[in-house]
Amino acid sequence: MDKNVSQANSCERLDPPTAEQILAEEDPTRSTLYAVLTVMALAGILVYTEEVIYILRKIPPSYKRTTYIWITGAPTVIAATSCTGLWIPRSAMFTDFTAAIYFTICIHKFLVMMIEEYGGDASFISRLKDTPIKISTGPCCCCCLCLPEVKLSRRTLNILKFGTLQSALLRPVFLFFAIVLWSNGNYEQGKMDIKGAFFWITILTVITFIISLWPLGILFYQAKSNLHHQKIIPKFILNQCVLILCQAQGGILSILVATRTIACAPPFSSRARGIFINHQLLIMEMFVIILLSRCYYRRKYNELDMTTIQSVDLSTMDISKQSNSKQINGSVQWV
Repeated sequence: MDKNVSQANSCERLDPPTAEQILAEEDPTRSTLYAVLTVMALAGILVYTEEVIYILRKIPPSYKRTTYIWITGAPTVIAATSCTGLWIPRSAMFTDFTAAIYFTICIHKFLVMMIEEYGGDASFISRLKDTPIKISTGPCCCCCLCLPEVKLSRRTLNILKFGTLQSALLRPVFLFFAIVLWSNGNYEQGKMDIKGAFFWITILTVITFIISLWPLGILFYQAKSNLHHQKIIPKFILNQCVLILCQAQGGILSILVATRTIACAPPFSSRARGIFINHQLLIMEMFVIILLSRCYYRRKYNELDMTTIQSVDLSTMDISKQSNSKQINGSVQWV
């Protein structure tokens, strides 16, 4: 029994393997797994590249076009960073930080996209200026039903924008300090110790991230009925799926590692093995989301614009006909 305990302790002290060790200890099963996951990540990059080319061709240069490119790139970036961490396990912390920063920016971009679908800030405010805005939404205030509704104004919109922007600004700062502390030996990823830097940086990051989701939920509650033609509901669901898979899945695996449900298996310690499993799952999940994003973000923008123009023209023709008939009636009465 002592021998097994000593072997387990020595296994836990193992550093993540290098890329050379991964290649040297390959077996047919692992080689097939690596090949399939790498192909899925590369295929996702190709699908995203084709989608970017389509958006560049169909949408004129605008903030909306930039926003679409950012948002649709979230699952691709996560899959690519996960594939990098799969082949080079010692880079897992840096690849996870890169994916986290990118997705935090995408949260802000998604809020901006909903505003741009209305035609920009001015159109959004004029459209909803007389509509009460419900702020008792998740994840912060879903249980606070007593909160009053607010009127939309320029100041309110700026506050909502800052709510998502603060996380996009603060999270890179927190992760920068994490890298600095890691280089000094004070930060160990996945070690939930109240005296460790990982615990407190994770707490601060989660708080800012949850706050950024509140304005997103407030605007989506108003936009889901007005923007259903733009498929805003499935787009929001895909965005939340990426959020859950990136945040909750990693947290669940960390708990399994802490309870020794995921055991170490040389050359991987239990913590490195948990990260390894997370990267495998993320590549497969993000590949599915990439394909679904292509379906919902790829639309015939020109035809939609023509439909809008035609509706405006028809309404203009109706107004002109009514004015002409009034003039004719007036001239008849005068005669």
